[in-house]
Amino acid sequence: MTIFRPIRARTPRLSKTRAFTIENTGVKMAKPRLPGQIAKVTGAAARSPGRFKDRANPKVKTVGRAPDHLSPAAKRAWAMFVRRMPWLSNADEAMLELASMVRGLILDGEDVGVAKLNMYQSVLSKLGASPTDRSKVAMPDDDEKEEDEFFGYH
Repeated sequence: MTIFRPIRARTPRLSKTRAFTIENTGVKMAKPRLPGQIAKVTGAAARSPGRFKDRANPKVKTVGRAPDHLSPAAKRAWAMFVRRMPWLSNADEAMLELASMVRGLILDGEDVGVAKLNMYQSVLSKLGASPTDRSKVAMPDDDEKEEDEFFGYH
């Protein structure tokens, strides 16, 4: 008589070595590269200064004007978000646009529904608008001058 046992899928386990190893396959993968700003905040740069010495930290530009296709209320929301969240950069503009559109609907007194409110909360969280998310944001020092290739410091 043959007894059939259900086959359980095994989840690959990662070893605790410097290189990640997926034990089921034997494939070794490099550890993900830690950005310099995160290394500075977590203390990894202080522990291993040589590893992070020449790491480039990309310079980001500030948020631009609100897109022309936004409603007047959404443009007011855009300006409010930029004023209240000074850490936002031009890389955040797509999510800022979504948040501004929903906030514009709220400012106009429209019923936005649960799905849009959930999306709004998620986008605000990703932008660092809640106290918990704000604690993860590292603001650059105002004293740092940005060097321009052609015009020097400004």
